[in-house]
Amino acid sequence: MSTLTRNSLDTGEYLLSLGLPRETIWTPERLDQSLADTLQLRPLGELWVFAYGSLMWHPLLRFDACQPATLQDWHRSFCLRSVAGRGSPQQPGRMLALEPGGMTHGLAMRLPEQGVEDELRALWTREMVTGAYRPIWTKPVLRNGQRLNAITFVAEPSSAEYESDATAAAIAPLIAAATGSFGSNADYVHRLDFSLAEHALEDEYISRIICRLKEISATAAIPPDGARSAESDTARQS
Repeated sequence: MSTLTRNSLDTGEYLLSLGLPRETIWTPERLDQSLADTLQLRPLGELWVFAYGSLMWHPLLRFDACQPATLQDWHRSFCLRSVAGRGSPQQPGRMLALEPGGMTHGLAMRLPEQGVEDELRALWTREMVTGAYRPIWTKPVLRNGQRLNAITFVAEPSSAEYESDATAAAIAPLIAAATGSFGSNADYVHRLDFSLAEHALEDEYISRIICRLKEISATAAIPPDGARSAESDTARQS
């Protein structure tokens, strides 16, 4: 099983570990251009990143402040098909993104200006592997009411990985079955749920998926009728 580390991001080993077709992976030049285009629109002031998925518990970024924050007009959605990392071509899983509407509770991380280019390049290598996300500037709000300018990676609907049905009922069976080089898709959801609770944050969508996963797990643990009958017969004979 592969491990996502800062070194693997800096060296590019991360991209190779995913096992994706080379033609689907963004080149370093394309990543640099995307980063440059985003920074060209940078508002004045401190630079923050809004984390709502694995960046919450495994950021691999050097930051000098991290606080719970709320982002309006965007909600969590497992709307990106995953064939690497926590899925496979044979059993695709789902990657988390943000889609318009609602709100999202997450973490805001402030990047120090010294060395910020290295941090952002690592972030782009991690998030923009195939261009399934779109980096935008958003304005999450801290609990004290302070409004920030933060880079946020939202779903890119034109991406080949985009899936329109991201309801809990539709995706839970896919997530329950998928696994990849970074582990199971279900583990990702459970880690996210734990991280939200750790920071006293909530997300009803994630809670619904967790409930569905528990139902699927419980159903899988119940043997079919024939197996139960055989078990009963064995118990009576012993």
